[in-house]
Amino acid sequence: MKKALYAGTFDPFTNGHQDILLRSLSIFDEVTVLVANNRAKTPLFSAEDRVEMIKQCYVNEPKIKVAAWEGLVVDYAKKNGIETIIRGLRPTGDFEAEFQMASMNRRLYHDIETVFLVTEGENYYVSSSLVKEIFKHGRDVKEFLPEKIHDWLIKNGKESL
Repeated sequence: MKKALYAGTFDPFTNGHQDILLRSLSIFDEVTVLVANNRAKTPLFSAEDRVEMIKQCYVNEPKIKVAAWEGLVVDYAKKNGIETIIRGLRPTGDFEAEFQMASMNRRLYHDIETVFLVTEGENYYVSSSLVKEIFKHGRDVKEFLPEKIHDWLIKNGKESL
């Protein structure tokens, strides 16, 4: 079974994230969406809430697993027998940082490979940070989010601002 890991903060999980995840299912038998706790960021939602939101989106997709992790992503992969990390690339300068991270992950866990998927044109400019900023200013963000994520954001997001 070919298993992969798709890690990120996912605060919130956007259509760009969904695009990368769904496209990765054509390559891998199972993809774990790993909600990472990045101490450098201040999330709108707790890791538990983000896991629950994403699980609700894919409740009928047995090839998608969702988990949270506090440590290094590469350690989660090694612990769970996952040898591929999926990363999405936008044409916004992502490559240098992503290449550096992939190289370090490989150094820490020799069996790990990183697969880069290029974000589709309609999502290339979408980021969780921008979606949160737009939402904080009272604008509608429905076009940038999967429906269940948008519904969760509307129901629970204002109290988190």
